[in-house]
Amino acid sequence: MSPNLTTTLDHLLDTPTCQHCGQPRGSSVSDDFCSETCQHTWHTQQATPPLPDQGGGPDESLPEATPAQPLTWLHPPSATATARTGHEILDELTAFITRFSVFPSEHCAPTLALWYAHTHAAEQFYVTPRLVLDSAEPGSGKTRVLEVAQYLVRAPEMTISATPAALFRLVSLGPITILFDEVDAIFNPKNGGNHEDLRGLLNAGYKRSATIARCVGDAKNIKVERFPVYAPAALAGIAGAMPSTITTRAITIHMRRRRPDEPVEPFRERHVARDARPLRDHLTTWIDSVRPQLSGVLPTMPEGVTDRPAEIWEPLLALAETAGGHWPTTAHRACRHFVLDAGPVMTSDGIRLLADLRDVFTQAGTGRLRTTDILTTLTSLDEAPWGDLEGKPLDARHLARLLDRYGVKPKNLKLPNGAVVKGYRIDGDDGLADAWSRYLPSAATTATTATTATAQVRGVADTIPVAEASATTRGDQVAAPVAVADLQPVAATPLTCTVAAVAAVADEPRHPTPVGGIQ
Repeated sequence: MSPNLTTTLDHLLDTPTCQHCGQPRGSSVSDDFCSETCQHTWHTQQATPPLPDQGGGPDESLPEATPAQPLTWLHPPSATATARTGHEILDELTAFITRFSVFPSEHCAPTLALWYAHTHAAEQFYVTPRLVLDSAEPGSGKTRVLEVAQYLVRAPEMTISATPAALFRLVSLGPITILFDEVDAIFNPKNGGNHEDLRGLLNAGYKRSATIARCVGDAKNIKVERFPVYAPAALAGIAGAMPSTITTRAITIHMRRRRPDEPVEPFRERHVARDARPLRDHLTTWIDSVRPQLSGVLPTMPEGVTDRPAEIWEPLLALAETAGGHWPTTAHRACRHFVLDAGPVMTSDGIRLLADLRDVFTQAGTGRLRTTDILTTLTSLDEAPWGDLEGKPLDARHLARLLDRYGVKPKNLKLPNGAVVKGYRIDGDDGLADAWSRYLPSAATTATTATTATAQVRGVADTIPVAEASATTRGDQVAAPVAVADLQPVAATPLTCTVAAVAAVADEPRHPTPVGGIQ
């Protein structure tokens, strides 16, 4: 290369040029342009055209495309984006519960699902029903139900022998769900001990406003402290040892041992905890979404469910109506099963006596019965305790004492021959009808029979109708008028297998038999 060409190239490379026109910048103060005109022209050419909406909307000329990275940093996903409906969640809970337990009725698992759900919203209700799991023998699946429940309820506290003081503190520190196993060992009177504090805690904790006052502190600084005790509680134990003050506030499921042909999945804690976690999360999300409206739900009760049973079932029925789907119907059927179809709850000898007396009067088809006839019939009942009360059968004095607390008193009843004997009647201020209506579930067939029988004898205030002796008549015969001589020396014959047929005859329309010339 010639020296002149080399000199020219070196000069060009060393001389700064304009970014727009390529001419030497000369004395320009800019490092890139020779003049302001070139600088303005270059920037104008490089700038993008303005958007028609000044950048307020998307560019419709661009194709739709998923962001290369999820924009989760903008905000958390909406709760409703992945939320499940209430009836779907309750269905899944029911299916999960039945994987590990066999129940005596189709209504048990749905009831448990509703009860587990209500623990997450207990503060929205005035009461929290106790759940009682009992059985005739150990090994009937009570503990297994509690073990599964601890992964579905809110803040579970699984215990066997916690002291009342410990439970006071646990409940007062925050919302918990008490899962109490083997309570029969605590409340069984054969085991002795004083457990009134624990019974009081479980009774009072049934209602939201309840507190229990206790003295705390040392001898020099004692003060009264009121402990809030409102908390859901599930209790499991052998049947018969639970105090009636607890069972009357509870939904009771009578567990039974599984047959060999009733298989269930084995309980493996880690697997159960893993499978239950998403169920509980969905349940919590749903309860949180409907929590504001739960306290205002007034569910309709099945006909015949009133007072304490209605109070017990209100939270569960409210959740069922909120969940929708088939659950309102399912919950109503369960309520009827546990409250009405199960019959009267025999919480005491008095309730059992009233129920048996209603059956006796219904089968006899009359509104008046002599005390001797009542005692003979009661003591002959195979499944009743009246034939052996502390070593001797029920007598007239004991019968009067048991019924007196219900306002039922023996009255003088006049026989057709004019003789007067002691007995009981359905109607009147001291009659059985009032006690039956207050302490026993309504029975349509019994009420119809009793009303008919009462109407027949109401015209003869204190006279036994002749139909009284029909309890000993063959089913294919209608009782004939009984002579006075037959009433005096012969004791009433116990009810036999022909009673059903006799009762059917008594239910048929018939005309009252004139007694003593009085219609």
